[in-house]
Formats: sequence, structure tokens, C-alpha cells
Amino acid sequence: QVQLVESGGGLVQPGGSLRLSCVASRSIGNLYYMAWYRQAPGKQREKRELVAHVSSSDDINYAESVKGRFIISRDNAKNAVYLQMNDLNLDDTAVYYCNVRSSIAILWGQGTQVTVSS
Repeated sequence: QVQLVESGGGLVQPGGSLRLSCVASRSIGNLYYMAWYRQAPGKQREKRELVAHVSSSDDINYAESVKGRFIISRDNAKNAVYLQMNDLNLDDTAVYYCNVRSSIAILWGQGTQVTVSS
């Protein structure tokens, strides 16, 4: 069974940076959609917030709250998607989930905690 393995979360001070990684354990075909979502503490009943997504043609979109600070990228050879997060602030504290979609599967990562605190 294919799994997505996330890494890179942690504790960081405001203004700091983190890089999240998400790698599929094996290929599941053309990944036409790769994205990062997040769920803030106390908002488990709400839908996960879309942070950024990238298509197979490298069309990229960001949530307004992260534009200019976060960068999403993908490595097709590694079946991986990354999220470079810069200038982090307290509102970025959340569990971050990667999500990838192909013609045969839709997968979610297990989530990685990002905590921004002074």
C-alpha cells in the first residue's frame, strides 16, 4: 500500500523558517495535484485549510495568508512535494498535511506539527 511520509515539522520562533517534505513510498502514476493543507489547534471540526497546491504543469496557488512567505515545489522523480515556510508567525501554528492525487489514488500524509512560539 502506498503511503505518504511527511517530515520537517517542529518548534520555531516567530520569523523563523521550516521546510516540510512529503514523499510517496512508490509511484502512483501522474500526480496531477500536490498540495499542503493545515488544521489549526481548536479547529478540528472545521475543514482543513488549503495552504498551497501545485499541478502537474507547475501551476501554483497559495492561500492569501501565506503568499510571499511560503513556497511549494515538487520533485516528480522522487514523488515528492515540499513546502518552504519563511517568516513564520503565530497563526501558522497547525498540523500540516500533504495531499496528492493521481488517476488511481488520493492520498493524505499523516500530518506534521508546526508550532510557532517565542
